[in-house]
Amino acid sequence: MATMYPNVTTDEYSDYGGLDDNFQLCNNTNVSAFNQVFLPSLYSIVFIVGFIGNGLVLCVLVKYHNRSNVTDVCLFNLALSDLLFLISLPFWAHYAAISEWTFGGFMCHAVTALYMLGFYGSIFFMILMTLDRYAVIVHAHNSLFSKHRSVRAGIAQALFMWALSLGVSLPTIIFSIVKNESNGWICKEEYPEGTAWKLFSYIELNILGLIFPLSVMVFCYSRIIPILMAMKSQRRHKAVRLILALVIIFFLFWTPYNIVIFLKFLRQLGYMSTCQWEQDLHMATQWVETIAFSHCCFNPIIYAFVGQKFRTLVLKILKQWFPVCFGRCTTIGSEFSERKGSMSSRSSMISSTKIV
Repeated sequence: MATMYPNVTTDEYSDYGGLDDNFQLCNNTNVSAFNQVFLPSLYSIVFIVGFIGNGLVLCVLVKYHNRSNVTDVCLFNLALSDLLFLISLPFWAHYAAISEWTFGGFMCHAVTALYMLGFYGSIFFMILMTLDRYAVIVHAHNSLFSKHRSVRAGIAQALFMWALSLGVSLPTIIFSIVKNESNGWICKEEYPEGTAWKLFSYIELNILGLIFPLSVMVFCYSRIIPILMAMKSQRRHKAVRLILALVIIFFLFWTPYNIVIFLKFLRQLGYMSTCQWEQDLHMATQWVETIAFSHCCFNPIIYAFVGQKFRTLVLKILKQWFPVCFGRCTTIGSEFSERKGSMSSRSSMISSTKIV
């Protein structure tokens, strides 16, 4: 399967001819055996943990929608993007386990669409939230930015981000097909011969998946941190640590994946064309994809659960659903939140609960 979505089949020979310098078929048997055990297990763990975390975020935002603001709109769509992405993982896990696509042609397009929309949507909404924090803190007294922070404006921005996600995902969705190969049915991308679509997809992924979002984060937060440090709030150091953690986690989770994508780009150009490189890149893809995919499990923590107010609402919902397990936790959390709320100032709210 092509690199734009999970690499769970060993039949990549059509991309490179499947031949080494001596024109002998590369043997990926060990990689295939590894995939059948490794990928289903890790995809399942990522799905369960991510679904619970992002599901709680959506439940809180839907239940308390009357308090919505532009930040809530961004959080809602970020969690929704992650859920779309996560819904595709059980299908890829099943595909990896049996090494054959059994869901038909329509589902190949549908699952790929869920994966791609969730993938790019998550990244674009992280960028939107970063820009929103930049506007709130760096341009706090600019009336132009204030006018664009209404809920209506936030919804318009969200719709634009979804349209953008669909636009960059369309080539992958369109060129995804189901083929009957020698080892069974496979779901993969197949670009027209003689075109640069495949090379373009690799470059697009590197730019939109790492270079651009990381550049926006570094620029915006490098302007935000000095302002936070100048505040007298006792919680400014916590806010700065959260910012650094946010950027570092994004870098660590997505950089290995994008390095492998770039190496595949070079291989597509004719470099590293030996069977050993084929096997090493294929094996590396399994590891770096899983690391990158698990980032959606951390999004609820670094963007939502870190705020005391949001944690209180989560505990309130958990108390309603599981009163025996979470009744005491919710009570303690609410009392702590009330004491802390009476001592906090406006600047401390900006630097802690709203910064991420």
